[in-house]
Amino acid sequence: MKALYTLLLLILSNIFMTFAWYGHLKFKEMSWSHNLGLPAIILISWGIALFEYSVQVPANRIGFHENGGPFNLWQLKVIQEVISLVVFSLFTIFVFKNEHFRLNHAIGFCFLILAVYFIFKK
Repeated sequence: MKALYTLLLLILSNIFMTFAWYGHLKFKEMSWSHNLGLPAIILISWGIALFEYSVQVPANRIGFHENGGPFNLWQLKVIQEVISLVVFSLFTIFVFKNEHFRLNHAIGFCFLILAVYFIFKK
C-alpha cells in the first residue's frame, strides 16, 4: 500500500511541478497575464511549486525503505524521473499543440525503461 501511495503522490507532485516549470509559457495567451513581468511569473511558479513540495516530501518519506517504505533512494529517484517525463510528455502533447512526440523521444524513453529495470535489478 505504501508503494501505491508513494506513486500517486509522486504523480501528483509532478503534475504541479510541470505546471510550475512550463505552464507559465502559456500565460501569454491569457489576458490577465499580459502586464506581468518576470518577477511576477516567478512568484506564481513558486506558488505552484509549493504544492509540489507539499506532496513530494510525503511521497519520499512514505516510500523510503528506512521509514518502512518499499524503495531505496536510487529507486525513488528513478521512479520520480520516469513519472516526470511521462507527465511532461502528456502535458506537452495536450497543452502545447505545436510540439510533437517523435521517434527519438520514444527511443529515449525506451532507454529510461531500461534504466528503471537496472535500478530495480537486485
